[in-house]
Amino acid sequence: MKKQNILWLFLLLLGSIWIIRRHNDATPFHKNSGMVFGTIYQLTYQHPEDLQAEVEAELARFDGSLSTFNDTSTITRINRGERLVPDSLFTTVFRRAEEISRETQGAFDITVAPLVNAWGFGFKKGRFPDSLMVDSLRQFVGYEKVLLDSLGRVVKQDARTMLDCSAIAKGYAVDVIADLLQRRGVKNLMVAIGGEVVVRGHNEQGHPWRIGINRPVDDSLSVNQELQMVLQITGVGVATSGNYRNFYYRGGKKYAHTIDPTTGYPVQHQILSSTVIAPDCLTADAYATSFMVMGLEKAKQCVAAHPELDACFIYADSIGALKTFLTPGMEQYLSH
Repeated sequence: MKKQNILWLFLLLLGSIWIIRRHNDATPFHKNSGMVFGTIYQLTYQHPEDLQAEVEAELARFDGSLSTFNDTSTITRINRGERLVPDSLFTTVFRRAEEISRETQGAFDITVAPLVNAWGFGFKKGRFPDSLMVDSLRQFVGYEKVLLDSLGRVVKQDARTMLDCSAIAKGYAVDVIADLLQRRGVKNLMVAIGGEVVVRGHNEQGHPWRIGINRPVDDSLSVNQELQMVLQITGVGVATSGNYRNFYYRGGKKYAHTIDPTTGYPVQHQILSSTVIAPDCLTADAYATSFMVMGLEKAKQCVAAHPELDACFIYADSIGALKTFLTPGMEQYLSH
């Protein structure tokens, strides 16, 4: 009798697993896309309903907080000198930016906005700066020159200091959208905004998600989709920063959008693209930019000091050939 009961329980368990799997197989994967922060967002997720309206409402909240191209956003008002208590999205990004600025010794810095603008890559188009202008702007650039007071308001040492969170906000937006989908019961999802991605669960084929890393060749029109490598990942955030799409030439010299807050000039390092995998995309986004600023050797030292991070640096050697550096943990994600 006891054996018969065990057999029935086993058959019941198998039946339950079959029903759950069949339900999951029957639940559709939705694909949504659109524009946000001047770039494309793409979602793939498994859910009975299309959730794009909820996602876009959350993205609109982000735009109203952290977009420097929105005249009424929180960050724009702070840049104008208004004394207001920021919303929770802004405050979260500001505090994490402070931490990463300290951890990277200023390689990451959201006060670099005046320099980014001056070089023609920001939300205000400047003229090509000379050394005097660069030196002048550097006087009010520095993460230690802004803080949040006891009421949560931004306090600047110099009123001319401006903030630009574009190197961290997209990553945080991806995290927030992934969390929104998860609260709605989504277990299998991919959320991407530009080069920032969060993946959880599995793809439509039941496998880990496949994320490509572009070969970093000059491509200002974003038409080249040649891949350097493909990662198989899940349960993480991944971000890529590079100087092969947003750049210009002047006097035969290339000027790219990554600005070193310390020197005030566009970086001229070996690294052409930096891809970071982290527990969340906010962190991956900020560190991917930080490593571009640091250059290859300092970036290697920094990522080695952060076991929670894995990274891939694609760089040019002394004769211009493309080389790849992978952290030991990164190799487990490579798709062969």
